[in-house]
Amino acid sequence: MIYVIDHNDSFTQNVVHQFSLFDEVECDNYNNIKKSKLKKAKTIVFSPGPGNPKNYPFTSKIYYQYKSKKKIIGICLGFQQILFCEGGQIIEQKKIYHGFQSNIKVTSQNSLFQKNKIFKVGRYHSLKLKEPFKINNFDITMRCLESKVAMAFENKKEKIYGFQFHPESFLTTNGNLLIKKILSS
Repeated sequence: MIYVIDHNDSFTQNVVHQFSLFDEVECDNYNNIKKSKLKKAKTIVFSPGPGNPKNYPFTSKIYYQYKSKKKIIGICLGFQQILFCEGGQIIEQKKIYHGFQSNIKVTSQNSLFQKNKIFKVGRYHSLKLKEPFKINNFDITMRCLESKVAMAFENKKEKIYGFQFHPESFLTTNGNLLIKKILSS
């Protein structure tokens, strides 16, 4: 079972729909988490949402409690939330990307995806990871071709993955493939 933590985002039900193509999905608001569902879940997904990761301390607690115990996937705010929990700084970027399609490139030899592969993805964010960012086991695996901003990370050892973009968006051309590969890892 996949448990989606909803950060009050209009995209969350699209995330639920996409993940339900691969497994049973349960979804609750971050203010109404069910411990029984957390325990039952094989995978926890932190949804997109408004604001900054520091606005969601309960999600951070869930991350710390289940890191290395369950697969964790972060999307947009969820991506930022995980990196924030790992000591990364989340900052405003000069250009805001809301409903914007970008080309991103797999930049890591260690990625689940083929190095140098290019994906078209949907972006909806005004914040980004401040770099350099060096944390054990975390590898920035995809970057925007234009801005070089970090767009995905993988921590295969602890099964933690994140996308700054929205794999569930119609602007992302291979979203189901991306999710299927992460869930299969």
